[in-house]
Amino acid sequence: MDTLSVAEIRSYTDRLLAARAGASAAELVDLIGALEELKSATCAAQAEATLAFEAQRRSEQARAGEPARRQGRGIAAEIALARRESPHRGQMLLGLAKVLVAEMPHTLARLRDGSLNEFRATLLARETGCLSAEQRAFVDEELCADPRALDGVGTRELLGRARRLTAELDPAALARRARKAEADRNVTVRPAPDTMAYLTGLMPVAQAVAVYAALRTEAQSARAAGDPRSLGQLMSDLLLTKVTGVGDGGTPERAPAVPLTINLTMAEETLAGGHAPAVLSGDGVPGEAIPAEVARHLAARAFDARAAVWFRRLYRTRLGRLVAMTSRQRLFPEGIAEFLSLQGLGICATPYCDAPVRHIDHIIPAEEGGTTSADNGQGLCEACNHAKQAPGWRQRVISHPRERTAVETVTPTGHRYTATAPAPPGWREPRFVAVGPGGYGLIA
Repeated sequence: MDTLSVAEIRSYTDRLLAARAGASAAELVDLIGALEELKSATCAAQAEATLAFEAQRRSEQARAGEPARRQGRGIAAEIALARRESPHRGQMLLGLAKVLVAEMPHTLARLRDGSLNEFRATLLARETGCLSAEQRAFVDEELCADPRALDGVGTRELLGRARRLTAELDPAALARRARKAEADRNVTVRPAPDTMAYLTGLMPVAQAVAVYAALRTEAQSARAAGDPRSLGQLMSDLLLTKVTGVGDGGTPERAPAVPLTINLTMAEETLAGGHAPAVLSGDGVPGEAIPAEVARHLAARAFDARAAVWFRRLYRTRLGRLVAMTSRQRLFPEGIAEFLSLQGLGICATPYCDAPVRHIDHIIPAEEGGTTSADNGQGLCEACNHAKQAPGWRQRVISHPRERTAVETVTPTGHRYTATAPAPPGWREPRFVAVGPGGYGLIA
């Protein structure tokens, strides 16, 4: 069968980028619709290529003598790098490809013809995950065999159809799924605009409603007693008080100070009134850049509230390079481990992975002569650290010692990906300017 080469696909991409030149409004709408169909078809092709790649890699690992329990390690990570996604997302995409090709051929067909997009196909696969393969195939045929049945159908309606069919086919499976879901309860934090953050609690619906109702009732009572804060502000501050024990109340303009030990990494110029941003991080929470003024107010408010405040100075050069540390030990000492985590702002060093740092890893493995030093260390999440232990993965530092650490990752297929450590507070990229005829000077 004739297939497009990578070069032909990239050439076609260049043609697509120029397709809108001189088009009318009607032609542009047609172009937008055609491109949406192309995106869906591309996702279908990616799913099929993903499954074929996994089969080849598993076969190669088996021929290389890899134990059965270790076969497949690193495959999802390779897929994630190729798609510029996180390893967790790569695992999800691999799972979706298996389901679509093996159990939901009609959904895959609708992805090919553009009747569904990848997001909606993923939701259908998720909603039918508790069914047997035969039952899932039945739902797949009922919902997606006829592309005309999807005309004008929104995502909510499509999921409602899938849930109704699932409940009819195996109500006990839905009940088991609900019970199993309780084991997934957790609390997460992710950044929000304007130096804010979303604290999300995933819990069973009854417990979630109970928590919300209790906070709302108490907030309404405080409002009735004359508290000037809004209902939302009161619920947020009450949650903080009940979890941490902070009791100064807060105001409509600011939240209560918190008695927590945090890593506030900032240049001395920032502390003295400069404008270089600082980085705020905590245990298991990736670092976030915050404005200098916010960092100074955070420290000052903590002092005013007599909260626990720790200042940790990370020594750096005039250009902002952090000073390296070294050790003779096989395992990274706590100080260097924390240094490497802070150096990467608490974020996994793998390209496109935003997960918090869980492991401190040797870039060049210790068994291959890699030193236990800050120069040969990096912070990784658990999944990425395990992935690079699969046969064929290699890494090396490609940056100059005076530059931010840049690590090149080579996958078993020979593809190369580069990740550069985030810029720490006070970082200045070198700049050379002309200081005379034929003469240049380095400035920061």
